[in-house]
Amino acid sequence: MVISIIRKPSEKGCTLSAWYVDGAPFCVGMEDVVRGQGQPKIFGQTAIPAGTYQVHFSLSTRFKRVLPLLSDMPGKQTFFGGRLIGLCGIRIHPGNYATDTEGCLLPGLAIAAGGTMVTSSRLAFDRLFQRMQNAITAGEPITLTIR
Repeated sequence: MVISIIRKPSEKGCTLSAWYVDGAPFCVGMEDVVRGQGQPKIFGQTAIPAGTYQVHFSLSTRFKRVLPLLSDMPGKQTFFGGRLIGLCGIRIHPGNYATDTEGCLLPGLAIAAGGTMVTSSRLAFDRLFQRMQNAITAGEPITLTIR
């Protein structure tokens, strides 16, 4: 399974995006703002670097449930806030506003008027989570690319 996220330029304190699953439009998304080249990560306020990541499932201590977790691709190390991506706890989870994320990815079904939130995040997340579980059950790896 391949998830592709195409970011729009950051504005209004967030970064909106279009999400595709195996090449087909799937949902929209929200993240923190993308930091500029050479600017330091600000905890809870900036997005992870663009790139390709593996997606696994693990228990989230924050959410007390199993959620998708991003990790580095084999042979690649991406640092975020001074830690490797896989050790930072960057996840995909429901949320509507940039304040609901600390670098994580929030899916939604639409972008609300004003461009500062995504709507129906739980529904979008549940649909995506089910597709991901089906891929894992089928023995299919999951990759996520952010551009």
